[in-house]
Amino acid sequence: MSDDIDAAVGEEVEGVQADQDRSLSEETVAATAADPAFERLLNFLKESRAFDFTGYKRPSLVRRVRFRMRELGVDTVEDYQDLLQLQPTEFTSLFNTILINVTSFFRDAEAWNYLAAQVLPDLVRNVDGAPIRVWSAGCAAGQEPYSIAMLLYELIGPAFRDRVKIYATDIDEEALDHARQAVYTEREMRGLPDDYRDRYFESSGGRWVLSPDLRRNVIFGRNDLTQDAPISRIDILLCRNTLMYFNAETQARVVSRLGFALRPKGVLFLGKAEMLLNHAAVFDPIDLKRRFFRKTKSESVEAALAPPWRIYGREASTLDGNQVRDELVLTNPVAQFAVGVDGRLLMVNHRAGAMLGISQRDVGRPFSELEVSYRPLELRSHLAGVAERKQAVSLREVEWRKSAGQPTYLDVELVPLVDGTGQLLGTSVTLTDVTRFRELQREIETANRQLETAYEELQSTNEELETTNEELQSTVEELETTNEELQSTNEELETMNEELQSANDELQITNDQLRDRTVAITELNDFMQSILGSLDAAVIVVDAELRVQVWTRQAEELWGLRQHETLGQTIAGLDSGLPMDDLIPWLTAVVGGDQTGVHGRRVQAVNRRGRTVELRVTVTRMVGESRTVSGALILFEESGKDVVDRIEANPGT
Repeated sequence: MSDDIDAAVGEEVEGVQADQDRSLSEETVAATAADPAFERLLNFLKESRAFDFTGYKRPSLVRRVRFRMRELGVDTVEDYQDLLQLQPTEFTSLFNTILINVTSFFRDAEAWNYLAAQVLPDLVRNVDGAPIRVWSAGCAAGQEPYSIAMLLYELIGPAFRDRVKIYATDIDEEALDHARQAVYTEREMRGLPDDYRDRYFESSGGRWVLSPDLRRNVIFGRNDLTQDAPISRIDILLCRNTLMYFNAETQARVVSRLGFALRPKGVLFLGKAEMLLNHAAVFDPIDLKRRFFRKTKSESVEAALAPPWRIYGREASTLDGNQVRDELVLTNPVAQFAVGVDGRLLMVNHRAGAMLGISQRDVGRPFSELEVSYRPLELRSHLAGVAERKQAVSLREVEWRKSAGQPTYLDVELVPLVDGTGQLLGTSVTLTDVTRFRELQREIETANRQLETAYEELQSTNEELETTNEELQSTVEELETTNEELQSTNEELETMNEELQSANDELQITNDQLRDRTVAITELNDFMQSILGSLDAAVIVVDAELRVQVWTRQAEELWGLRQHETLGQTIAGLDSGLPMDDLIPWLTAVVGGDQTGVHGRRVQAVNRRGRTVELRVTVTRMVGESRTVSGALILFEESGKDVVDRIEANPGT
């Protein structure tokens, strides 16, 4: 396929489809596109099978749906929608008709050479060892993601396994299944250089199987560019010959999602039939001819940081440090109290008093006498351990049930209080209510599980989308092949047309000759009939098998049988007054070659009126050009008494 045809692949697809459905006029396409029933059909497909074709160009979409309807003999869109409801298997045939999966390895070689020589080396240098994420949107049968996988493997070597992740998505499940297998026929391998084929493929049973080292880094999944969420943080995005099937509104929405998927300075690689003329705010062109674009980098806004809190002014030095410390502890929003080395309560702040039911009146009391020493948890043993080892103890998410209601969860910190000489002064106990944090943690865990599930679904969706993209590329290839086959068929038809024209001319000449011969035969027949009709005698002609070939008008008058009743019949089988006993042996001898003919034999017969008549019968052998006997001619003449006597007297005349 030439570069010019490849650049106009969208027009090719529409042209081939139009060739398949020439009977569908432009008026019919326009009428169907404006038909509310067709929009209802698209909404039905979207709701029942999650295939959203509402953003596709209507003329192309109508032409394909109408083509499928004509194959089934369905006239109206409403009837076809009813058929889909009654026969769910028809969805697959319809989607295979609408979706076009055409692709090949390194399709449009010039653009891929530029990708390998300029884009990918710059990308590898800029990421500086970081992972590389690639998205092939509309991957069809997988040739496109596997092509870029080979280029990246050539560029970074064995590190490809750990650094590169390629997401290949498509909307067609069958194409995704084909891509996941990574097995291709000889025709599907066209466009792949021999050295790449030898390094990355193995031949098996007449097919080519991709190396597992490349396959494991490509993730396939289903993704509808018009409605599903895009994959994020992508370094290079391949979306080739996909946008051209969408209308302007859907294209704008899809391009926006592609821009969201790319990292800042990420690269978008389109097909030769696609442009981004109306999206300059999102993408800058790298190479317009080869359809490479770079995502524009948004200006970042730095958030101003507030300065740390400090006490200003000379009067700060006159503040009572102990008073400040006391107020700081008492007003601390976290519950806190202290227990001395003698086991008595030293201090309690306002929050601890409200939470635990202790107050300043309890200061100085033995801590073991207070309820807080064993509720919400047993603190006495922990206090003894802190005093003995002089090490802090942390207790996480201690459950505290105040009543029959929901439990409260506390983080408890026991910290030894030591003076400058290392002498233990007591233990500080801090209780932090983490109930809300625990709930948030549970919610986060639940959300994480949901995200993991969603991520797995997204991976599956991505693989499906990759497969669908490959199927679309496969369909484009098939349509290109179909176009070539149609051209070849057209040439064959032209050759056949010329041969038929020549044969027609020859038949015309033969017809003229037959017409001339027919005229001659007709004239000859008329001439013979005029001769036979002028005779008074009755004439009968039989062939070698004694079947009647000629039965004259005089024979009709004599025997009472019409010509149409005798022609083709054996003379022995005719129901007439013919003297068969004498005539049949005589005819047999003449036709068999025993006699050449007998003239003037007199016989008696019964005519058509039932009267006995005397006839003079003459039988003559008929010989053809090859000297073979072709039949006999029989002549019947009624004879009077004088004639009979003369014959008997002179039998040789």
